[in-house]
Amino acid sequence: MEMCGLLCSLLSALTILSSILLCVDGCDVAQSICGAHAPGDVVIGIMLPCHQKVKGIGERIRPENFLCSNFDLRSFLRSLAIIHELEEINAADFLPGVHLGYLMCDTCSYASKALQDVRHMLAVNGSLDVKCNYTDFRPTVKIILGALYSEESIALARLLNVYMVPLLSSTSSSPELSDKLRYPVFMRTIPSDYHQTKAVAKLMHQYHWNWIGVVYGDDEYGKAAFQSFLMDAETNDVCVAYHEVLPHNLDDSHSGERIKQVAQQIHSSSAQVVLLILKAELVEILFKEMIRTNTSRIWIASDVWSRSWSLAQMDDINRVGDILGFTFVAGKSESFDNYLKNLTATPGGYNYFIEEYKNLRFNCSSECFSIKPPSYCPSPELLKIKSGDACNFKEPQEQNDDYLVTAVDTSETFLSRVAVWAVANALKTLLKCNSSSCSGEINFPPWKLLKKLKEVRFKLDNQNFYFDKNGDFVNGYDLIIWEKFGHHRRFKKIGKYQVLHERVEVDVESFTWLSTGNITKPQSRCSASCLPGWVKKILNVSCCYNCTQCMEGTYSDGPDFNACKKCPNGTWSLKGWDHCKPRRDSYMRWSDPHPITLVAAAAFGILLLLVTLIIFLVYRDSPPMKRAEVRLSCVMMAGLAVSFASVVCFMGRPTIHLCRARQVMYAMGFTLCVSCILVKAYRTFLAFLPFGQITNRRLHRFYKPPVIVIVITTLQGIICLLWLILDSPHIDDTPPSPQSMTNIIQCSEGDTYIGFATMLSYIALLALVGFLLAFKGRKVPQEFSETGYIIFSMLMYLFVWVCFIPVYITNREKGTPVQASAILVSSYGIIFCHFLPKCYEALWGSKSDTLERILRRWRVISSPNLDSEAGSETYIDVPAMNISSQRNDRFSISSTSTILRNEVTPTDSEPVITSIPNEKSYSYPLPNMPATKMTRRRRSLSI
Repeated sequence: MEMCGLLCSLLSALTILSSILLCVDGCDVAQSICGAHAPGDVVIGIMLPCHQKVKGIGERIRPENFLCSNFDLRSFLRSLAIIHELEEINAADFLPGVHLGYLMCDTCSYASKALQDVRHMLAVNGSLDVKCNYTDFRPTVKIILGALYSEESIALARLLNVYMVPLLSSTSSSPELSDKLRYPVFMRTIPSDYHQTKAVAKLMHQYHWNWIGVVYGDDEYGKAAFQSFLMDAETNDVCVAYHEVLPHNLDDSHSGERIKQVAQQIHSSSAQVVLLILKAELVEILFKEMIRTNTSRIWIASDVWSRSWSLAQMDDINRVGDILGFTFVAGKSESFDNYLKNLTATPGGYNYFIEEYKNLRFNCSSECFSIKPPSYCPSPELLKIKSGDACNFKEPQEQNDDYLVTAVDTSETFLSRVAVWAVANALKTLLKCNSSSCSGEINFPPWKLLKKLKEVRFKLDNQNFYFDKNGDFVNGYDLIIWEKFGHHRRFKKIGKYQVLHERVEVDVESFTWLSTGNITKPQSRCSASCLPGWVKKILNVSCCYNCTQCMEGTYSDGPDFNACKKCPNGTWSLKGWDHCKPRRDSYMRWSDPHPITLVAAAAFGILLLLVTLIIFLVYRDSPPMKRAEVRLSCVMMAGLAVSFASVVCFMGRPTIHLCRARQVMYAMGFTLCVSCILVKAYRTFLAFLPFGQITNRRLHRFYKPPVIVIVITTLQGIICLLWLILDSPHIDDTPPSPQSMTNIIQCSEGDTYIGFATMLSYIALLALVGFLLAFKGRKVPQEFSETGYIIFSMLMYLFVWVCFIPVYITNREKGTPVQASAILVSSYGIIFCHFLPKCYEALWGSKSDTLERILRRWRVISSPNLDSEAGSETYIDVPAMNISSQRNDRFSISSTSTILRNEVTPTDSEPVITSIPNEKSYSYPLPNMPATKMTRRRRSLSI
C-alpha cells in the first residue's frame, strides 16, 4: 500500500504538471495549437514543425501560447506525405471498416512547444486524469508520428514513457534514442546516427581525407552525433582539425556573431573537408558567410540537410565547393505528386497549414515587395514562394499548381510514408483484420499498438522493412553528391552504405570535382609544425597530429614537443607560453600612483580638519560657531580624523593587524562623527516641531547629547569586538586564478562577512535616521539648524556606500581601493557640508541677523495665515534664556515652558519678550537665553 501511495503521488505530480484543459476562456486551444485534423475510428497524431522557430523565445517570461514564424516548406511536405498516405490507406480499404483519422500539431522546431502539443493530443475529456496505473489509458490519439529533430523526440519520448504511447519518427537519428531502457516508446524508420557517423568516417578514409573539421549544433542530435563520430574517426585514421558548436536556436542573440567566428575558423584552417552536423537553416546561414568570404571547401552533409532543396537552390551555391552526403533511402511517388498538384484539406476535417501555404503562394501581397514592406509581410525567403500570378486570383484558397513538386524534392518524404504503412500493418494485426472486416477493439490502449509495431514486417516498393531490437530500421544510406546544375545544384546518387556489412560502395568513380576542376580527388591532409608553447596532440597512431596550446602552469620551449613541461615551484605560465616566470604580488604599493593619491587625499583631509578646528576655536564666540556647537563639532572632527587615518592602513602589503585596524578605525571614527550629526538633527527636530506638552516632555527627556554619542559609539565598539572575536578579518588565502599571472594579496573581512556587513549596516542605519530627522525639520530656518547640510551629507554617504557594495561583491580584486575611496568621499562630504560653510560664515558671513529677525522669518514661513487672523495667538518653543549667561549670548531650548506668543494688538508690531518663571527647562546646544514669553502685537487693518 505504501508503494502504491508513493507511486500515485509521483504520477499525480507528473500529470498535474503535464495536464492542460482543451478550452481556456472560451478559446478552442486544441484547434489553435493543432492546426490540422480529420476524424477517424483510430486517430494518428502528427508532430512536425511547419514553422522553423518560435517568436521571441529569449524574452518569454509568462507561460503564454507559443507564436511560430518562418513557414517550413520541407517539413510541411512531410506532413502532407503522411496525410496523403492515410487517405490512400482509407481509400484502399486496407483496414476494412476502420477509418484512420489524424490530428496534426506544429512543434515549430522547439521541444517545449512539442510537449505542449502532446498534452493536447493525449487529453481525454479536456484533461489528463491522474492515475496510479495507466494500463487502461485510452486517449483518442493512439500513436504519434514525429518529431523532426532528435531533441524534440527525446523530450516527447520521456513524457510518453509514462503512458506508453508509441512515438514513431522518420527523421530523428540521435544514437541516444536507441536506448530502450530510457526510451521504450520510441521507434524510427531510419538507422541511428551510430551508423551514419561510421559511414562518414569510412568515406573519409576511402578518399584519404584524414584532416577534417567538424561543426555541429548544440542540441541533442548534434552533440550525440559528434561524440559518435569522434570514436569512428579514430578507428578510421581520421583526425579532427577543429570542432565548433553553433546554437541550434535561430533566435539566439549570439548566433550571428558565433557563425562568423565559425566561418573564420573554417577559412583559416588548413583542413579542406568539413563535416556539418547542423539543421538546414543553420547551414544556409553558414554558407552565406562562406560565399561572402569567398571560402570553398569539401562539405560532408549529415542526413538533416543532405537533401535540402532550398539549399540546392541558393544563390551562388556553386561557390562553396563540393558537397557530399549520406541520405536516408528515398523514393518518388506519382500519386503523392498528383496530390500536391491538387492540394486540399481532407473532407470532414481542416488543415490551417494548407491555408497558410496557399496564402503564401497565391494571396496577393504586392506591398510586401516594396522597399519598406509592412511588418505583417513574410520574410524575403518566403516571398520566393509567391506565385507570379498571385494578384490575378480571386479565390487563393481554391488555387493549385505544381510548385511543391518542382521546388521541393518530394522523394525525401518516402520514409514518412513508410512510417504510416508501418502503423497500418501493426493496426491490421492488432485489430485482427481480414479481407472484409476488423474484429478487434477500436478503442484500445496505445501500449498494445506499440507491442505490435515492434513485431511488424512489411514490404513497400519492393523493399523489406522491419525494426531491430533497438526500434530502428537498418535499411542503410544513399551516398549522393551535389552536382552543378546551371547556377544551382541537383542531387546525384553515386553510391550507398550497407549498415549490416558496414561498407561504403561507390558506384560512380569518375565525376568532376568543383574543388579541382577535374576528376582528380581533392586532398585534405596535415600537418604543420607545432611552435613553442604548443605540443602535438596525437589523435591516432596512423594519423598526423594536431597542435594544442600548453595549459596554464605548463610550457614547451621548443617546436614539436609531444608533451608540455610543468613549471618549477614558485613560477607559473599562461596558456600557450614557452616559458615560466614568478607571479607578481599585487597590493596597494606605496609607490603606485593610486595609493599615493589616496594617501595624499587622506593627509589633506586631516590638514583641512586641523585648519577648521583652529577657525572654530578662534571664532568660537561668533553666532555661526555658537549655532554649530563648537564642542560637538570638535568631536565630529576627531571622528573624521580617525576615519581619514584608517585610509593609511589600506596601503602597503596587508597584514592581519592592518586588516583589523583599518576596519575598526573607520567604524569607530565614522560612527562617532555620525552620532554627533544625529544629535544635531534630533536637536532641530525637538526645537522646531510643534508637539503637545506631554509629547514634548517625553521627547526632551531622551535628549542627552553626551549619552547619545557615547551609547551609539559604544554599540559600534561592541559590534567590532564581536566581529574580531567571532569572524576576524584576515589575509585572503584564495589561490590566484590559473589564467592570471598576478597573485592578489588582500584582506578578507572574515569568512562569512557578517561582521563587516553589520558594521556598515549600523552606520547606514544611523545615517538614515539622521536623514529622516533632518528631512522632518527641513523647513526650519537654516540659522537655527543644519538640516540641509545633514540631508545632503547623509544622502552622499548612503549613495557612496550603496555604490561600493555591488562593486565589492562583484569585483573583490578592486574592493580595497574602492573602500578607501568611499571612506574619503563620505568624509569629505561631511567636511564640505558641515564645517566649511560655518567657517565661511564666521570669516566673511553677515552677522547682522538678530534672534528677532530669525524668529520672525520662521514664523512667516511656518504660519503664513497669521496675518489674516486678528486677535489670534501662536505659541512657539524658543530658546530659554539663562540670565547668568546673557553676556555671551548662549542659548538653550525649553521643552515646553518657553513659549513665543503672538498676541495681535492694534498698537504694537514688535516682539515683546517676557520671562516665564517656575518652569523646568532642558538645556540644548543652541544659543542660551533666559526663558521668555514673546508677544507680538499686530494692528488689525480694515479696508
